[in-house]
Amino acid sequence: MGIVADSLDRAVQQAFTRPIPKSAGAQMRYLVRQLKGTRPVADLLGVSQRTVERYVRDQIRRPRAALARHLEDAVRARWQPRIREQARRQAATSTGLVVDVRARFGFTAAPGTTDDARMRHLTLALPPHHAARLFEAQDAHASEQQLRDIAAEALGETYFRDGGHRAEGLMVGLIDVEALDFDL
Repeated sequence: MGIVADSLDRAVQQAFTRPIPKSAGAQMRYLVRQLKGTRPVADLLGVSQRTVERYVRDQIRRPRAALARHLEDAVRARWQPRIREQARRQAATSTGLVVDVRARFGFTAAPGTTDDARMRHLTLALPPHHAARLFEAQDAHASEQQLRDIAAEALGETYFRDGGHRAEGLMVGLIDVEALDFDL
């Protein structure tokens, strides 16, 4: 994944009402229930089916670091799907998203204006229709560059063009993204 996609996922995960299971055994049992068997879990995690069975029975308690990370990510990606969908729907229809970004913005503007790229740190609220576009693109498995272009267009309209009140025709691009965080 990329910076924008990961940040969208983290924002939606803030809406979770319960924490994910803590132990490796509980996480494995959850995945076995979700994927309906130990073979799909083993294929997902890149371990043997027997290893998954040992975790399910708590015969192995501490996974190696890479497996622990992969296991937690797999559980987090499937955790509370209805809560996740409800948070996305609310952001896309009524509340929008808050974006905190530190990046180099490049501009294509009318002659006589500066189009030099420069580092900026912005924190602002994006309207719901921009949140909807970002979530739709993420659901359609858009590339990281496409998500960045949508985010840059949203920032351009909201901040730089002030909703159409200034800087008509200004096109904004995210060049170097140092940090990008979304919040619901």
